[in-house]
Amino acid sequence: MVSYIVTGGTGFLGRRVIAALLERDPHAVVHALTREASVAKLRELADGWGAADRVFPLVGDLTAPGLGLVGGYAEAPRADHVIHLGAVYDMTAPEEVTYAANVAGTRAVIELALELGAVLHHVSSVAVAGDHRGKFFEDDFDLGQGLHSPYHRTKFEAEKLVRETAGLRWRVYRPAIVVGDSRTGEMDKIDGPYYFFPAIAGLAALPSELPMPIPDLGATNIVPVDFVVDAMVELVNKPGLIGRTFHLTNPEPQPFTEIYNALARAAGAPTAIGTVPGSHTALHALGGLPGVPAVRDFLLERFGIPPEVAPHTSFESTFVSESTQAQLRGSGIAVPAFDDYAAALWQYWRANLDPDRARRVAGDRLGGRIVLITGASSGIGLATAHAVARRGATVLMVARTEEDLTAAAAAVRAESGAAQAYTCDITDEKSVELLVKQVLADHGHVDYVVNNAGRSIRRSVLNSTDRMHDFERTMAVNYFGAVRLILALLPSMRERRFGHFVNISSIAVQTKVPRFAAYVASKSALDNFSEIAAVENADAGITFTSVRMPLVRTAMIAPTDLYKSIPVHSPDQAADIVVRALEHRPSRIDTPIGTFAQFVDTVMPSVKRAILHQGFRMFGESKAARSERPVEVPAAETATATTDSADAADAPAGKPESRSPLLALAPIVQPLMGLPAPAARITNRIPGLHW
Repeated sequence: MVSYIVTGGTGFLGRRVIAALLERDPHAVVHALTREASVAKLRELADGWGAADRVFPLVGDLTAPGLGLVGGYAEAPRADHVIHLGAVYDMTAPEEVTYAANVAGTRAVIELALELGAVLHHVSSVAVAGDHRGKFFEDDFDLGQGLHSPYHRTKFEAEKLVRETAGLRWRVYRPAIVVGDSRTGEMDKIDGPYYFFPAIAGLAALPSELPMPIPDLGATNIVPVDFVVDAMVELVNKPGLIGRTFHLTNPEPQPFTEIYNALARAAGAPTAIGTVPGSHTALHALGGLPGVPAVRDFLLERFGIPPEVAPHTSFESTFVSESTQAQLRGSGIAVPAFDDYAAALWQYWRANLDPDRARRVAGDRLGGRIVLITGASSGIGLATAHAVARRGATVLMVARTEEDLTAAAAAVRAESGAAQAYTCDITDEKSVELLVKQVLADHGHVDYVVNNAGRSIRRSVLNSTDRMHDFERTMAVNYFGAVRLILALLPSMRERRFGHFVNISSIAVQTKVPRFAAYVASKSALDNFSEIAAVENADAGITFTSVRMPLVRTAMIAPTDLYKSIPVHSPDQAADIVVRALEHRPSRIDTPIGTFAQFVDTVMPSVKRAILHQGFRMFGESKAARSERPVEVPAAETATATTDSADAADAPAGKPESRSPLLALAPIVQPLMGLPAPAARITNRIPGLHW
């Protein structure tokens, strides 16, 4: 029975090496050095291999003194081989972190191997060649090469420790750049050449026949993970190779042009017709000029490529692997041509690793999406829930009143599609926190949010001098409630690099009519917050739309007789506007009337103020504001952005009378409402008059 201790056994390469060792020898036993937090993961892997009785956790820490082993090295299990795969492979990691794992960790593993009398199989890297120009043989090591990154330096120092430790029996393996499985494309992280995949995906939007020269970036060396695993396991089990080094590399350098063309063909992007003559020398010369590296790094970051990675994906060295190939001869293990498996890499990346994969849609833009709607038990919210459910979205309906919400969700499921109810008071921080946790636990993510819940108060500033709570309550729902939900969902959306917030605002934000100071201020605050948040999160694919909604006919406006003679939107028409905001994600959707009011305010501000003041004098306070008994109105979950009412708490009983901010603009609006159809169609084509 052969026994192994493996470091890094739960990593992408390590778990494949363990699986291959177990498959090769049905009696082999493996102890994997594992942190306590990863023990469950190792046991799950062992169960999947059908080897729960042959794979055991060795609880410790590569970066801790003595590997963090309880009882020290003397209490470690017997092992014939120690396979050291554990390391920090991240080019962007700080030097102290890289040193702790790659150098100090290797020193501790050497001590363990010496204590056990085991053969140490040390996985190094071709990075030890640094900037050496020309052939780099398997027996080569310190040739005076420059080592220009923490990763290069620490891998060099670690291999040096292995080579110079007296009494240690060792073998060294130097893989090239390791990519996914050549058969399945499977890879567990973005690294190395994968950072360039999004740029190639962007080029796929161009005609594939477009001839395109590319800069000469030199040559690289790429091997698939299955080759590295198969070669390592074959060599580990070969006797008589103590003190040998093996290059697990492609036998021939791979020009970047060939790598790019193979991936471009898989992506449907234009292929390169060749390199720009002299560009390789020119790029090297420019890199030495003051300020140029900073500009280069800035441009790389715009494409999502870490500056630490780009300079190290090409090699000045040619890695000779004749000895390794001789040892593998007859085993059937060889490096496949990159062109043969580039499509597998691309498809797996596109489906599983592409940071922008959540943005892609097939068919209906809302089909299969997760849409969360607040204030969803009635009015615009309920109509929107029906509309998006009919389009194939899963609707998460949020409101305060459980009974109304449950009935509304049941109606959506019966008539339109998938819906789920979540009770939440968006003015309560804990309630929103629990909502987001539950939603993410149930669905994994949210694609779209419609901030529809709102409160409106119609009362003049003079009559509000002793009513600060009017402003606080309105801000609590319209601004702080919406912002609280945005902030709670933003991290998960950024992680998926996709998300869209639709804020149901009001035409009152544009008209700024009297008696709606609390309401307009709260909606304006949300508009401005969203504009800034959109700029800051644009690189992550997070967008915002503000819908300056006109008056909508809901139960809340029914008591006002004047509304019966004014053409207003139905909830279904309002829902159509919201769906358009979800589909096309404009920064805002305005109305012709609102845009016209802004235009008047810009060119004739004094005239607009005079008109609004006249409207303020013509239309008095609501009954609640005058301390009169208001008309009874059916209870509603929330007052929508255009259903503007006095605070119900101020009335002796029932619900307050509603009035629209549109009424104060009657002298301006009336001519527009009478526009003949052809003129209305013309106004709809004016930029900014989204209708």
